[in-house]
Amino acid sequence: MREAAFIKRNQERWQKIEQVLNNRQRPHPDQLAEIFIELTDDLSFARTQYPKSRVTNYLNSLASKIHLEIYSNKKEEKNRFITFWKHELPLVIYDSRKQMLYALIIFLMAGLIGAVSALNDEDFVRLILGDEYVNMTLENIERGNPLAVYGKMNEGDMFFAITFNNIRVSFYAFVAGLLFSVGTGFLLFQNGLMVGSFLTFFFKKNLLLESIMVIMLHGTIELSSIVIAGAAGFVMGNSILFPGTYSRIVSFKSGAVRGVKIVMGLIPMFILAGFIESFITRYTFMPWVIKALIILISAWLILYYFVIYPRKLAKHGTLHTH
Repeated sequence: MREAAFIKRNQERWQKIEQVLNNRQRPHPDQLAEIFIELTDDLSFARTQYPKSRVTNYLNSLASKIHLEIYSNKKEEKNRFITFWKHELPLVIYDSRKQMLYALIIFLMAGLIGAVSALNDEDFVRLILGDEYVNMTLENIERGNPLAVYGKMNEGDMFFAITFNNIRVSFYAFVAGLLFSVGTGFLLFQNGLMVGSFLTFFFKKNLLLESIMVIMLHGTIELSSIVIAGAAGFVMGNSILFPGTYSRIVSFKSGAVRGVKIVMGLIPMFILAGFIESFITRYTFMPWVIKALIILISAWLILYYFVIYPRKLAKHGTLHTH
């Protein structure tokens, strides 16, 4: 069967399923089970005939939502917290993987532009980071501790200040999606530009490796979380721009809810990053093997929970029945 014919034949039924899921009254478990069986048949057929098609991704997403609804119906309310972290958030992350990729590309491109600009213009770093910060860092370099800034504040005060600031930045990146995703893109670009300029500044002082090994102690989680928060902004912004078969208001509500879930899921990451920056990063002269271990564990945590686990859950866990 041609893909167009397959879609035309089943589109009306799929739209009714979406309406059932969007209904505020929770559907009966028997109805959900019947719908899930029908939809998994459609998904199996689509995976066989059109493996790389949009309709396959759409059916996979729809089936995941139904499975989650069935799962939540079976569990008591006290397990809602576990369900969110184990199933709900990872599936939202998986559905938002394209937006995560777009956010990462913008951030990395901005970092590259910042690096090239700082490399060719002595004043660019001051323009981006400010004279006060640059002058302070130059003084720290002369004293033999280039990254002494991380040890200036009391650990507890620094932890609360940094964690609050990171959560605030992630919230801004999300809310900026209301500006049709452009605002989110601008904030990601701005942050990428700062990181690229910052690292190039240390490169020109022959301190690049040392600065990376210190900054990425907390930066691995912190910067990754900012990119993911940007993806949440794109999810909401794109729901306004591309409503698909929904009305624009229904699409926006759905995108906003998904974006909020992503931002909520980042709060523990920002708390962890704030803890590392406040209580560990200040020890800039700790052995390199300890620094490398912390960075690798942080990278594994981000990659596993936000990339590997969601994919595994969607491909082999949630839809394991086929």
